[in-house]
Amino acid sequence: MMKFCFLSIALFSVTMLSAQSESEKLKAKAFAAADKTTAKCIVWRHDFHQNPELGNREFRTSKIIAEHLKKLGIETKENVAKTGVVGILRGTKPGPCIALRADIDALPVIERVNLPWASKQKTTYNGQEVGVMHACGHDTHTAMLMAVAEVLSGMKNELKGTVKFIFQPAEEGPPEGEEGGAALMVKEGVMDNPKVDAVFGLHIESDIEAGTIEYKPGAFMASSDWFHIVVKGKGSHGSQPWKGIDPIQVSAQIIEGLQSVVSRQMELTKAPVVITVGKIHAGVRNNIIPEECVMDGTIRTLDSKMQTEVHQRIKWTAEKIAEASGAVAEVSFDTKTLVTYNTPELVKKMLPSLEAATGIGKIKEREWVTGAEDFSYYGTKAPSFFFYLGGMPKGKDPKTAPPHHTADFYVDDSGMNTGVRAFCSLVIDYMNMK
Repeated sequence: MMKFCFLSIALFSVTMLSAQSESEKLKAKAFAAADKTTAKCIVWRHDFHQNPELGNREFRTSKIIAEHLKKLGIETKENVAKTGVVGILRGTKPGPCIALRADIDALPVIERVNLPWASKQKTTYNGQEVGVMHACGHDTHTAMLMAVAEVLSGMKNELKGTVKFIFQPAEEGPPEGEEGGAALMVKEGVMDNPKVDAVFGLHIESDIEAGTIEYKPGAFMASSDWFHIVVKGKGSHGSQPWKGIDPIQVSAQIIEGLQSVVSRQMELTKAPVVITVGKIHAGVRNNIIPEECVMDGTIRTLDSKMQTEVHQRIKWTAEKIAEASGAVAEVSFDTKTLVTYNTPELVKKMLPSLEAATGIGKIKEREWVTGAEDFSYYGTKAPSFFFYLGGMPKGKDPKTAPPHHTADFYVDDSGMNTGVRAFCSLVIDYMNMK
């Protein structure tokens, strides 16, 4: 019996070492191929950056992606969730289905960065003429995933399973009145046929040094909800407020009251909460008390139960403060994203894969982030892992790096090769673990 036990352990160890050896060989091959795609990847990135398109309008971008996948012999689905593209690469050996996601949309921002490939594009957004800029790095995400598709398609005969390349539109949100983004991709079945076993995503960051990766197990990025409050009062002359019910003054009390929801009603030792009123409008003239005041804002939470609870507390706070002054508050919510949750077991399992892509000492665990990502919807269908990729030029001070969503946003081309290597490493290792 003891001999049998020792024999079983020995056979298991040999099998594991064999799988590791195979995985290491494949990664070395993938990394070499990734290095050869670097020049192409930069050209693609510059082209997308110079020709950005807003959510659900990424017609040129998606056409370039689809043509590239088809040339690689990858099964290609177009017009997914309006302008999305999905490529399916089936390896010749049985194994799991792994999804990799890149977002492809830009933002309504006028670029101020002095680059030969800066965007000069303009378009109409929600009825306004705006500039268009890749002010969040989605151009790099798209180019990197195209490079990953090229590398892995060249290794098709050695892949154990299937890779799903998800090029997603409208991560920043679709135009008013339209569906879009990851929620629509999931609704249209992108995580099925074949069913995805694990999904990975990354986001390049302007204040993290190129060549490095940051991550967090569990809750990583916040949910994002928008709220809309209409305070209905009674109009009056500005000199006679007692004859009316001033919705602006009531709204000021509500804004103050919303911050007490954060500081006095939510369990902040459990997870942070942010409530911000970003827009307020009322009245047309200095000496007229208007009949109503409209407020719009955002909520960020890092716990799904708190996300539900904070909605109710905002509603109560606004309604009761308004009622105390004889006004009426109507409150509505629009959920944009869920909490981006990294499956802890998957994170632990895949950290060596990321280290293989970056080298030792270049991976760091970080705190949670109040920014939001609709990648969270993919995590409702399969174990998920979303991480940050450095895009800041080496030697620069992170405190001086221009923030995302601004006219001065910039990430360096040198960060992309690490992203391509990371995705390839994750796919190869996950396939050989099964």
